[in-house]
Amino acid sequence: MAQDQMKKSRHLRIGIDTGGTFTDVIAMQDKTRLAFKLPSTPAAPAEAIVRGIHRVLEEFAPNFVDVGRQSLRVEIVHGTTVATNAMLERKGSRTALISTEGFADLLEIGRQARPDLYNLAVERPAPLVPRELRFGLSERIAPDGSVLTPLDEGELARLRRAVVRARAESIAVSLLFSFANPEHERRVVDALEDLGIPVSASHEILPEYREYERTSTVVINAYLAPLVGRYLKNLQTGIARMFGSSASSRLRIMQSSGGSISAQSAAREPVRTILSGPAGGVVAALRVGELAGIDDLLTFDMGGTSTDVALCRGAALTTNEARISGFPVAVPVLDIHTVGAGGGSIARVDAGGALRVGPESAGADPGPACYGRGESATVTDANLVLGRFGGQGLLAGEMKLDAARADSALDALAAGMSRVSGKRVDRYLAALGVIRVANANMEKALRLVSIERGHDPRRFTLISFGGAGGLHCAALADALQIPRVLIPADPGNFSALGVLLADVVKDYSRTVMLAAPAGSRVRSAVAAHFKSLEKSALDDLRAEGFVRTGIRFIRSLAMRYRGQSFELDVPFDASRDPAPDFHELHRARYGHADPARDVEIVSVRLRGVGVTDKPRIAASPAEKRRAAHSKVKAQVRLRSRPEFVPVYDRGDLEPGAGLSGPAVILEYGSTTLVPGGWRAGVDRWRNLLLQPAS
Repeated sequence: MAQDQMKKSRHLRIGIDTGGTFTDVIAMQDKTRLAFKLPSTPAAPAEAIVRGIHRVLEEFAPNFVDVGRQSLRVEIVHGTTVATNAMLERKGSRTALISTEGFADLLEIGRQARPDLYNLAVERPAPLVPRELRFGLSERIAPDGSVLTPLDEGELARLRRAVVRARAESIAVSLLFSFANPEHERRVVDALEDLGIPVSASHEILPEYREYERTSTVVINAYLAPLVGRYLKNLQTGIARMFGSSASSRLRIMQSSGGSISAQSAAREPVRTILSGPAGGVVAALRVGELAGIDDLLTFDMGGTSTDVALCRGAALTTNEARISGFPVAVPVLDIHTVGAGGGSIARVDAGGALRVGPESAGADPGPACYGRGESATVTDANLVLGRFGGQGLLAGEMKLDAARADSALDALAAGMSRVSGKRVDRYLAALGVIRVANANMEKALRLVSIERGHDPRRFTLISFGGAGGLHCAALADALQIPRVLIPADPGNFSALGVLLADVVKDYSRTVMLAAPAGSRVRSAVAAHFKSLEKSALDDLRAEGFVRTGIRFIRSLAMRYRGQSFELDVPFDASRDPAPDFHELHRARYGHADPARDVEIVSVRLRGVGVTDKPRIAASPAEKRRAAHSKVKAQVRLRSRPEFVPVYDRGDLEPGAGLSGPAVILEYGSTTLVPGGWRAGVDRWRNLLLQPAS
């Protein structure tokens, strides 16, 4: 980019999403947009990110040093898997738990619910804090917040000595009923903060009732804090070194709730980043759906390691009942279901002779066999053997594929299948089997978020993204009778776009346990609580750089029928009684409601939103219907026999273009398979729309 273009706009936005196989980057400046992928570096994720930023500068600002570092304003938003991987691999810190005396074993006792109802030999995951690192304090707060057993200084001194002897690297504090009165927790934090290790307190992370979920959440936060803190500190140091200390650069981290926060806030509360990467894709899907005039969406994000699906009806659904590695996480997260099926999912024949695909993944290293280092057959290898990459490599030819190595891996898998079945299975039948099993796993995930929750997938549009999604989306839509598939522009970098579209979001809550009064009296019952939460939100968002006019609040009430164990989040409008809305939501979720039954407000919840400048998604002025023409054909196996199908370059498909399947559509970062009996067209937003021809 020349110097005069640099002078035109100094604001450079960079979105980065780190996946298990690839790190996706999208950069925007004025109307210029750059999207690319590069291999992830799982051992040191920041390395791929720094390389990606360097490449952005090379493309956008080759004269960056000459123009002047100080004059460039850079905004970087990052979706990260560091917290997720640390939980899945149990590679967090040595964490101590401070609890009320007699409650030290709460993490092991948990809930009565069994994770596998008919498994008599079920084993719970080992708690993140072993018994020798759990410490009880002689103190007690009552449910109403009154002090039953005072906390004395001798107890605090004893606790401090015990934590030092235990060589804890992080500390979680969760005392009984601290959400009603946090005085004792604050004193514990004050007594331990000069030890130089992170301290996470439940009244700051999750001031709500349910002792087990609250304790689990704060323990996860403490378990992740040192690792995520070091990672973000190193990343910030690398960015500062790149741009110079006086350059205007800001790093934000995507949260699981669909909003971003500053790197400093993410380092303090890493539990909010556990689904950081998948959340970006849902945010982008909502924006693209809004532009295309589509409200009801099933999002389908198939990457190299996993597939993430979610259901959206005009807005993303959130939940406070998520679990990670078997442990509850009660902070707000987008309601995303993840299954271990991606391009790198490894195929094998199990001990019973059945073909399995995933959840184990070849990841970025060694990767699928066709990447040149791996040996196991994966979904990507199966697609290559079947010719579904149109005879091309990946990333617009930047990444060559080793077809011979993929053939060898599928031959080995086919030999294993032949031994078990007693019939000859060739590499092509084995590859088709891998695709069918992977599709079945992903179909099950889509059924879980739709049919099993009372939603008819025939009323939704499947929005497909991720590097591998385009090869499988039509088959999944066909299986679930979904009438339309939308594949956005740059689907391989879609989650990276989503993190750039996200607002800064802060979530606050407070347990109140109020009998829901009738009519307008609800407003006076919760007004003081909302006022207090709004003050906290204003202070925090102003610290993030927002002025009052750029801040908005979203209020809700966690409500339930008296005697129920779980709540529903009901949007709060001060001008109306929330009870009818609760009954309607209860009927939609569970199929029944009882308007004559007493309702109670369990918690008040506030979402503070700092509205960010959004990157512009431009539309074409008009669509002109035209048939697409292909000059290239490739041998593809949609079934057991090969056939020659046309291959299109998506960049050549202008708005209004249409084509009939079977066909392969190539683009940087993704490949789309249009089966026979399907048609594809391009709308004015350059979305690719797939529909059955009938």
